[in-house]
Amino acid sequence: MELNLIIDILSELDTFQKAQPNAQTSLEDFRLYLNEKAYEKETPRNLTQKFDLEVFDLENEIAKQVIMLGRYSKHLIKKSLENHPDLVNEDFTYLFRMMDYPSLTKMQLIEKNAHEKQSGIEIIKRLVRNGLFVESPDENDKRSTRISVTEKGKKVFQESMKDITVVSKIMSGKLTGEEKTQLLGSLKKLNTFHHTIYTNLRNEAPEEILKLVDND
Repeated sequence: MELNLIIDILSELDTFQKAQPNAQTSLEDFRLYLNEKAYEKETPRNLTQKFDLEVFDLENEIAKQVIMLGRYSKHLIKKSLENHPDLVNEDFTYLFRMMDYPSLTKMQLIEKNAHEKQSGIEIIKRLVRNGLFVESPDENDKRSTRISVTEKGKKVFQESMKDITVVSKIMSGKLTGEEKTQLLGSLKKLNTFHHTIYTNLRNEAPEEILKLVDND
C-alpha cells in the first residue's frame, strides 16, 4: 500500500474524530462518513453550478435519494432471498402483491407492480414454472388468464417474509419512531400521486404531467 494513501486515510480519520470528539465511533461510522463526503461532491447542486444548469435543487435532491434508496433496497432484498431459490427480486414483489387477493388477471397483477407487459409476463411465467402461481381461465373474459397463489407459494412467502422483515428494519436505518412515521406519511402521499399518474396519464408527456404539480 502506498504511503500517501495511508497518510490520506489517517488524515480523514483525524478529521472525522475531531468532528465528534465525545462520541464512540466505529469503522462503520467512518465508512458512512467517507460515503457522505464523496456524495456531497456530486450532489445536483454542485453539478448544476459546474455546468451552469437551471434545475430545481430540492426536487433533484429528492429524486436522487429515491433512486439510490431503490438501488440499496434491491441489493438487500437480493441478498435476503439467497436462501429462497424460487424467488428473485421482482418475483417476490409479485408474490407479495398476490397474497392480498384470491386471484387476479395477469394484466391486473402487472399493473399493480407498475411494470411493462413483457417484463411482467416473464416474471409470472417464472413463478408458474416454479410452482408458486397457478393459472386458470377467467370465467368472465375468455381472453384473460387469472393467477392465484399455490400452497407452495404461500409457504415460500411466509418463509421469505422472515428475511424480508430484516431488510425492512435495515432500510429504515437509524430513524426514530417519529421520523419513520413522518417518512411513511410522505412516501404514501408521493406514491398515491404517482399511482394516479401511472394509472391515468402514463402515456402523457412529462411536460403535461408537470402541470398537475404546478397547478397546486
